[in-house]
Amino acid sequence: MLFKTKYAALCVLGIEIFYVLCLGYGLVLSAKGRDLHQALVELIPGFVWGNPVSMVWGAVYMGILAWIAGWYIAWMHNASIVTVK
Repeated sequence: MLFKTKYAALCVLGIEIFYVLCLGYGLVLSAKGRDLHQALVELIPGFVWGNPVSMVWGAVYMGILAWIAGWYIAWMHNASIVTVK
């Protein structure tokens, strides 16, 4: 059995690390690569590249989505476990 809260928290931690790495990676790309990378990151609703408040919003948004997904995955995993009596 997975603990829903613990699993969801680990999903949030993972996505936040990935988010920060993606933002950093976007800064070291060449001009054409940076344009494409920034366009992809701007798919996050309300995100504007280079705006610090927007970047924090992106982290919060990704964290919320990761929490929901992690909780749901753990719930589905636990619901699918068959116990033999």
